[in-house]
Amino acid sequence: MKPYQSFQRDLIHHLKDKRLAIAYLNAALEAGDKKAFLLALRNVAVAQGNLSKLARAAKVNRVSLYKMMSKQGNPELGSIISLLNVFGMRLKISSSARRPRSD
Repeated sequence: MKPYQSFQRDLIHHLKDKRLAIAYLNAALEAGDKKAFLLALRNVAVAQGNLSKLARAAKVNRVSLYKMMSKQGNPELGSIISLLNVFGMRLKISSSARRPRSD
């Protein structure tokens, strides 16, 4: 078996734990890379179950969800929020450690 397949399978298994999935998504957000966050969101979606059921629960078209989860995906914020709500999660804004410059 290829090492990647083993890693991916293990990752998906661990992401079934909501606390680990939240930490994983937060780490991806903190990295500041949109592609990394979307990959993390896709992995959490796969771990959470059947994408067709997720699409219905999130009130998102199934085909749109598959496109959103693809490598070329460019989901709208509303779609991401809907999907996170299905997972029992939400986005939260907090202050960064860095203070803005005052000119």
